[in-house]
Amino acid sequence: MGNSALKAHLETAQKTGVFQLTGKGLSEFPEDLQKLTSNLRTIDLSNNKIELLPPLIGKFSFLKSLALNNNKLTVLPEELCKLKKLETLHLNCNHLRQLPAAFGQLAALKTLSLSGNQLRTVPTQLCGLRHLDVVDLSKNQIQNVPDTVGELQAIELNLNQNQISQISVQISHCPRLKVLRLEENCLELGMLPQSILSDSQISLLAVEGNLFEIKKLRELEGYDKYMERFTATKKKFA
Repeated sequence: MGNSALKAHLETAQKTGVFQLTGKGLSEFPEDLQKLTSNLRTIDLSNNKIELLPPLIGKFSFLKSLALNNNKLTVLPEELCKLKKLETLHLNCNHLRQLPAAFGQLAALKTLSLSGNQLRTVPTQLCGLRHLDVVDLSKNQIQNVPDTVGELQAIELNLNQNQISQISVQISHCPRLKVLRLEENCLELGMLPQSILSDSQISLLAVEGNLFEIKKLRELEGYDKYMERFTATKKKFA
């Protein structure tokens, strides 16, 4: 991509606060963006070949939305955690195995998409995020859901297409969790905590494609309580 084209994008971004450059085969984060650290509210560099996010990402202190789907990121810099205004972070289809230790400092984060990475567990750092609404961890290599998940503030948690065979009973203590997606995992019926049905806020539980027949779920104690919540929610949105 020529410098003149990049310059045109930068000029537009300066006016709009949005820098979008997708599918251009970029192998690195455009350094020229640092001229716009105080302008930019949105950066979308999806569908490129970026392997590293430079530390200067931490300087975009007004950034609200960052999308780097379909790149080649294997690690995220700690500096990313300085983005106190960041509300939306899309990192689907990269090669991430973990999140930075300070990830819980992204205090404004509402939507986090990490589908199609190489995470092996639900990152504990997510539990510090008080405004989190939607977390997508589908298509990773997660095998179990740890006790810390009970502190997660999310409304929707997507764990579809992982390798989950164990779930902590603490998941039923999530204060705001309404939607739990566990499709296409390795769950046996006995490994699904019954308290999800009988004693949680969850009103949509998606468990198709596991190691049990869905109709068996209906025989579990607490299923009627779950159906009450499910039906009440349906009515609300009807």
